[in-house]
Amino acid sequence: MSNCWRLDDGHQTLVLAATDDLLPQVIYWGQALLGSEDCDDLAAAHKQDFTGGMLDGNPDLSLCPEASQSFPGQPGLRCRDAQGAVLHPKFRFVSAEKGWQALALTYSDPKLGLTYQAHFALTPDTGLISTWATVTATNPILLHWLAAPVFPAPHYSTEMLSLSGSWIGEFQVNSVPWTAGMHMRESRTGRSGHEHFPGLIIPECGTSNTAGKAYGFHYGWSGGHRMIAEELPDGRRQVQFGNATDSELTAGLHFETAKLYAVFSDHGLNGCAVAFQRYLRDHIVTFPQSAQPRPVHYNCWEAIYFDHDIPVLQDIASQAKALGAERFVLDDGWFGQRDDDTSSLGDWQIDPRKYPDGLGPIVDHVIALEMQFGLWFEPEMVNPDSALYRAHPDWALGPKDQLLGRQQMVLNMALPQVGDYLFDSIGALLHDYDISYIKWDHNRNLPISDAAQTRSSYALLARLRAAFPHVEIETCASGGGRIDFGILQHTQRVWLSDSNDALERSRIQHGAALFLPSAVTGSHVGPRLCHTSGRTFDMQYRAWVAAQRHMGFEMDPRELTEIEALALKDITQWYKDNRAWMANGDILRLDSADPSVLAEMQLARDGSRFVVFSNQLDSSAQINSRPLRLTQLDPNAIFAVHLLNRDKVHPLSRGNLLLKSQELQASGAWLMAQGLNLPYAVPSSIWVIEGRKLSL
Repeated sequence: MSNCWRLDDGHQTLVLAATDDLLPQVIYWGQALLGSEDCDDLAAAHKQDFTGGMLDGNPDLSLCPEASQSFPGQPGLRCRDAQGAVLHPKFRFVSAEKGWQALALTYSDPKLGLTYQAHFALTPDTGLISTWATVTATNPILLHWLAAPVFPAPHYSTEMLSLSGSWIGEFQVNSVPWTAGMHMRESRTGRSGHEHFPGLIIPECGTSNTAGKAYGFHYGWSGGHRMIAEELPDGRRQVQFGNATDSELTAGLHFETAKLYAVFSDHGLNGCAVAFQRYLRDHIVTFPQSAQPRPVHYNCWEAIYFDHDIPVLQDIASQAKALGAERFVLDDGWFGQRDDDTSSLGDWQIDPRKYPDGLGPIVDHVIALEMQFGLWFEPEMVNPDSALYRAHPDWALGPKDQLLGRQQMVLNMALPQVGDYLFDSIGALLHDYDISYIKWDHNRNLPISDAAQTRSSYALLARLRAAFPHVEIETCASGGGRIDFGILQHTQRVWLSDSNDALERSRIQHGAALFLPSAVTGSHVGPRLCHTSGRTFDMQYRAWVAAQRHMGFEMDPRELTEIEALALKDITQWYKDNRAWMANGDILRLDSADPSVLAEMQLARDGSRFVVFSNQLDSSAQINSRPLRLTQLDPNAIFAVHLLNRDKVHPLSRGNLLLKSQELQASGAWLMAQGLNLPYAVPSSIWVIEGRKLSL
């Protein structure tokens, strides 16, 4: 070994080592090593045996595995020259730049005119590693695949956890066993997608939410991605992430992956989750007014759909304000000739039939109520039945005879005139009205996977934010179809799902908490009768599910009974009283011995207080509730714990449990080892338990 590099942040160590001047490989990634460790010795100890039926050695599982090195698995770079000939680069060391907890490595193949760079940066306050790769060519090349720097996967693991889903069923956690060969997932829809969230968590054997070792990955790109998790014939394992294959449609001289975010945890899955949550909240998302609390949100979509009537909307806004809302969002239907979803996308001019005096009457009414005003757009789309398409059919992406999605096509965002038109149209409204919020929707797949589309959408978002820095933007794509750290560099809130079914939302939110903090995760109290599932839930259940994230309402407030309105106001006030510390706290998934219970704990950043939500999804197999263990508390501190909604104890709960009548005082050690005994719970109900650390 001739080159070794290591990065440390006090929690973890990453060691790279290279054979001679070849590309380096990760020879160690895990809990912090002694500073006195000799990297050359570690590199020597990392070598594995070989035997019959193999090469006379093991080709390095490098940062960019090369076919030219007889690597037996998937290579990290696949490209062709401008004439279509396959290139097999042989990269050799050029230089290394080592900074404070950062590293940049440069390698080249002079014969092919290719240069490869790998970048690494550690963020000590979160434990997250961000890494990306670039390839530069002296002559244009056609890129098929470029992986971000490649990591090995642990041998002491039998499964990997990925997140899949569908419309109104996002962020479902799936366990996939490690087997010989390749497990590949690819989103080719032109967005990160409902189907394949760009994340992966690899737990070691015996790891749970709260204990054990795990390795987490997230690829921060919104334009479709590819993930490879491969077990080689010799037993080694690799993880690759990059943009979707063949999404660079033209030859070029420079290509760059998005950032791959990686984290090592020795606190179970929660260690990965907390690192991702903190990094996104503290280092990626930039809020227009970061010092202000997250406002309670009201969206009118499921109250009116396309039926816009100014007096009705004014009445709804007034009632939403009385319930505790602090922001009113006017959703789809205010522009063009938009009476349903078949027309007018792209015509971002106010519909004079519905708003003869413009948006002024509704905006002024909302502002007079001391609420923020927000507006819905779907800028990247166009309906064939629109003035814009009739004037500029050449602005649509893909063939004219393509299959429509939701009666719409996609605008070619890479065309400068498209970006200018959208900036001018949206900007005019932001200039003319007191609008402080945009719901930015994206309701269909791209006809082709095109990385230029994503880069151009990012550029438009950045341009609007520079011109209107006071405006907050929510990313929505039929719910959770475009959620990733790439889009969140330009937005401040995600619409996690179009489902306001509180039970389904609970599952979706629980899965998303592996990556997303509460501050950016929108969650709304939906109608009594859920519009996507047809199920009915009481107000207590709906409101407590929404209060676990960035709370909002999305129903017609005129449907509420007096009892429902009172319950919603009370829980909304609880959210307001607690949102400051919750927005900066950690969401911790709890291990439940009862599969019918979905439980999580939100812990203040300083560990001084917490709230537990124990969600009874279904009937339990046993009669009594099993104890619920808490996590990440100071074991030597005493906590005062009380059941916040004890007034909702069901008549079938007949025992004299302590929490039903009084406060519990117990050590963090006891709460984590023994856990809480909770009252009997019926399906679709939640226990809310608050705790605070007592002064010693």
